[in-house]
Amino acid sequence: MRAPSETELLALWESGQVRHPIDRMLLLCAWARPQRQLGPLADLPLGSINIELLRLRAACFGPRIDAYTDCQACGERLTLLLDVDQLLAGVGKGDGQDWTEIGGLRFRAPTSRDLAAVVDEPDPQAAALRLLESCLIEAEQAPAVADLTPERIGAIEAGLEALDPAADFGLALTCDACAHSWVASLDIGALLWEEISDRVHAVLLEIHELAHAYGWSEPEILALSPKRRAVYLGLVRI
Repeated sequence: MRAPSETELLALWESGQVRHPIDRMLLLCAWARPQRQLGPLADLPLGSINIELLRLRAACFGPRIDAYTDCQACGERLTLLLDVDQLLAGVGKGDGQDWTEIGGLRFRAPTSRDLAAVVDEPDPQAAALRLLESCLIEAEQAPAVADLTPERIGAIEAGLEALDPAADFGLALTCDACAHSWVASLDIGALLWEEISDRVHAVLLEIHELAHAYGWSEPEILALSPKRRAVYLGLVRI
C-alpha cells in the first residue's frame, strides 16, 4: 500500500476534522481502497475496515506501534509495543463464511453502518443488544434478541467473534504495579487518526517556520524533500 504524501495527509486531516470517528475511519479506509466508495465501505464487516486501517498505518508510520493505556485498577500507565504484522497474524482470516448460526438464528458480522445506528444509545448493554438485532438475518419469525438468555447472547457474541475476528483487537494486559489483568480493545481508527493529527501539526509547524523565515508558500515548502527541508529548518532554528 502506498503511503499518502504530506499534501494528501493534510487533505485527509482537514476533511476528517469535522467528521464523527466512525466517518473518519471510513474516510481513511476509502483512501486506502480508492476503488470503493464510502457507501459500500460502510457495509463491509468491521474486521475488513480494521485490516485496511492497520495496513495504512504501517504504510504511513511503519509496522511498530508505540501505544499506552492506563490500568483499570490502579491507574498506572502501561506502555504497549505492538507490531502490525503480529496483530494481523493474530486475528487470522475467520471461518470464511458470511454469517454464523447460533441456536437456529443466523447473524452476519457487524458493519460501520450498524455501529452508527447505535452510537447515540447511552446504555452500553442496550447498544450491544441493538447491534446484535441489526445483524440478525431473517428476523421476521425470530425472537427478540433482548428476550434471549445471557448464555445464548454470549454464544452469539462468540460466534460473531469467530466470524470476524479482526472486528475487535483484544489485548491481554497485566499491570506491573498491581498485577491486575484485563483485556483492552485496540481502537485502530482512533489510534491512526491521532498519529495523523500529530504528524499534520508537526508539518504545519514546519511550514509556518519556513514561510515566516523565507516567505515561501505552502506548496513550495511541501515540494522540498524532507532532507532539504530539515536543513533549512536547522538554519532557521540556529
